[in-house]
Amino acid sequence: MASFTRLVRFLARDGRTYYGDAILPKGISDISKAKQAHIVKGDIFGKHDVTDEVADIRQLLAPLALKDVRTVRCLGLNYELHAKEAKMPIPRYPVLFYKPITSLAGPTDPIPIHPLAQQGTGLDYECELVAVIGKKCADVPESEALDYVLGYAVGNDVSHRDWQIKRGGGQWSLGKGFDGWAPYGPGIVSSAVIKDPQTLKISTRLNGKVVQESNTSDMIFSVKKTIAFLSQGTTLLPGDVIFTGTPSGVGMGRNPQLWMKDGDVVEVELEQVGTVKNVVEFTSKQGPKL
Repeated sequence: MASFTRLVRFLARDGRTYYGDAILPKGISDISKAKQAHIVKGDIFGKHDVTDEVADIRQLLAPLALKDVRTVRCLGLNYELHAKEAKMPIPRYPVLFYKPITSLAGPTDPIPIHPLAQQGTGLDYECELVAVIGKKCADVPESEALDYVLGYAVGNDVSHRDWQIKRGGGQWSLGKGFDGWAPYGPGIVSSAVIKDPQTLKISTRLNGKVVQESNTSDMIFSVKKTIAFLSQGTTLLPGDVIFTGTPSGVGMGRNPQLWMKDGDVVEVELEQVGTVKNVVEFTSKQGPKL
């Protein structure tokens, strides 16, 4: 039974939602360019089969259905240059916070900005490598940590700096946990394909202009260090999603500062994975479709 290489979850032209293995044109690695996929049947975290059945992709969805997600963990200040631009010391240990699973959204969904988050200033972008845990693990040594990774995606840790820093009471989650504020995808590239997640170019474009451009080699805590640390005394489960921090170039660190506004188009891209492209949309109280 074949295992997936580039897992996608998508709405097909027949109106049904499937897991699939993306079919890409020769020489293309950006999953967002996929028009078709082989349907995957079975348990994506266990025994599954990439079938010969091919379906047309109408829309790429968040790579994991909410029922398949356990937690959304995030790291702060995990790129050396980002810590410097934030005028913060290099952390001795990973800076961990959580987002609710309702913050997850698909690679083309609008980013809904609730009226509460329309107050003040500070609406910011953060491109991040996203690691998805594929097997239950605890107290994992660094040397084995990547064996427990299902695969990798790219995500945007959308943030509101006023609610994160000034109004958050010392906790970051309030300014980062609004519905739809963690779009990710466009699929999950198997760890069998990406054997070393510390060599990948990562970037953000805002309205077509490059505002972040870095490499995952600048991470303070690599993916394997992060998993080894997070699994100490805390069991990681299949479906745990880990946003691994953002590089330098965020709007908060610029002079003058650069904030996203209604109608802006933000794209985050990770080498060998692809692009997540979302439009910022000031809304009333309607959340994203998952």
